Amino acid sequence: MSEQATSDTKTKTRQGTVESDKRDKSRRVVVNFMTKHPKYGKFVKGRTILQVHDENNESKKGDLVEVRECKPVSKTKSWELVRVISSADLA
Repeated sequence: MSEQATSDTKTKTRQGTVESDKRDKSRRVVVNFMTKHPKYGKFVKGRTILQVHDENNESKKGDLVEVRECKPVSKTKSWELVRVISSADLA
């Protein structure tokens, strides 16, 4: 059990918004972030688009979701859905 606990802490998790749910068992999730520019000190916005595996088609467009890194499911999908944090209907 301790091996599983240590492996869970090493996996990367991100929170993002579902941008597209047109494909079966696949979602396109946008993760927004801000970083400080190393030279000028200004905060710069950035975003990363992740292809996420959603086995049960739980999420919909606009939902806030938590995803974690996993072994590659296909050529582009190496992230999986952990949970839906908030639904687009409630927001």
